[in-house]
Amino acid sequence: MAVLAGRITEKVIRSLNAPRSGSRILYDDETPGFGVRITANAVISFVLDYRINGRKRRYTLGRYPELSATAARQEAIQVRGALRLGEDPLAEKEHRRDAPTVADLFDDFMERHAKIYLRPNSIRCYEVMGRKIVLPRLGRMKVADLRRRDVEELHQSLKDTPYHANRARALLSKMMSLAKRWEWRTDNPCEGVPKFHEEKRDRWLSTEEIERLCDALDNHPNQSVANAIRLMLLTGARRGEVLTAVWDDFNFELGVWTKPSHHTKQKRTEHVPLSPPAVQLLVSMKEKSASHYLFPGEVPGKPLQEIKRAWSAVCKQAKLANVRLHDLRHTYASHLVSSGMSLPIVGRLLGHTQPQTTARYAHLADDPLRQATNRFASIVAAARSRKRADVVPLHRARDA
Repeated sequence: MAVLAGRITEKVIRSLNAPRSGSRILYDDETPGFGVRITANAVISFVLDYRINGRKRRYTLGRYPELSATAARQEAIQVRGALRLGEDPLAEKEHRRDAPTVADLFDDFMERHAKIYLRPNSIRCYEVMGRKIVLPRLGRMKVADLRRRDVEELHQSLKDTPYHANRARALLSKMMSLAKRWEWRTDNPCEGVPKFHEEKRDRWLSTEEIERLCDALDNHPNQSVANAIRLMLLTGARRGEVLTAVWDDFNFELGVWTKPSHHTKQKRTEHVPLSPPAVQLLVSMKEKSASHYLFPGEVPGKPLQEIKRAWSAVCKQAKLANVRLHDLRHTYASHLVSSGMSLPIVGRLLGHTQPQTTARYAHLADDPLRQATNRFASIVAAARSRKRADVVPLHRARDA
């Protein structure tokens, strides 16, 4: 119900009585469309009715007493001024209300980017990181409101786990880059947020540890999982590459594993030579296999998804401490480099596209360097021996 109340003042507002149901609006007779509304629950607020493009709109200015009658009238006058310039304050408010949140952006990131362009393992990692780390803290914020300080505070809250902190920052940065592309905002607030230093893992198995690992694999009750670990050890392949491998990827006659681009980290097809023990392992597996996959999972038509639990049991049996499955890849590379293989060759076997990725193993090429410097030392020693042999001692010359 609406009535004309003359000039709306504090006295008029204090005299309002709540209706039995619904709401009642008293309109000001000085400022067109400006009114005060009271509901059945005695909630009082100021409103402004206006028309724009032939459409009637009602804009809520604010509640009383947080907003006084005088302040509400001034705001109503300002809004009417904006209307004369063609601005619609209610449309802007609705746009603001409906603006996408960080949670909306994450959902779009997963559907329109991650699930299309990233590997299954990366998708799983981003899903967990987003749901457990990013969204609980920032999910309700509007994408347009996210500031660099918000990113810094999230990043610094994870300082005890630098790796996870940097991955969370990287996820947010990629999301905000897409937000710029989709015109949800004009900048990326993650730019300039420094990363934490990460200590690279240098864990690889010694020859003795490899022996213990092989013995534990021989005694493991699930030989299919044991074979997956053996193949990782013999090829230096990533876990995902091994678990998703199919028999059509292998040429036993040539001893080559062709890794399809959708299974490799670098998104390119790789042709990897296989050692005789690796081929022998695969041939023995193929004779017993009835699946398209080397390592079929429990779900029909799907490969084996996870072997972490089995790996923990194997490590316990082999008495291996602080060893991840990925460290088998480090073991493969480390022993090749320390035995004299060049970094470019090892890099090609691992599927690295950047030399600096393989360069982390450069310090392991100690034996070939030691052999080289020892060889020169032998040359110097031989030269000194010849010189001493050519010098005749003076007392021997007199005796003669």
